[in-house]
Amino acid sequence: MILVNTDYITGKELEMLGLVKGSTIQSKNVGKDITQGFKTLVGGELRAYTEMMNDARSLATQRMIAEAEALGADAIVNVRYSSASVMQGAAEVMAYGTAVKFV
Repeated sequence: MILVNTDYITGKELEMLGLVKGSTIQSKNVGKDITQGFKTLVGGELRAYTEMMNDARSLATQRMIAEAEALGADAIVNVRYSSASVMQGAAEVMAYGTAVKFV
């Protein structure tokens, strides 16, 4: 599956199949929340949260790809990501784009 953040793929004629998306809501356990809270006192990267968001983006992307494959897509164009805090320590990540088939 080809994923691009442009509305075209060079050298390919595209037939649009429709919007596809994938999302997940992730959180860390209370222990990680506490240790990451202490980290904010001294500064630096909050690695547990970086890992959580990377995992969430990956899962959301895989769900978006699965939806596109179910439509028979060859690629997804205009891929975008968004995130939102759902509650303290939990975030939603959404991946979305337009599923296309090569003509």
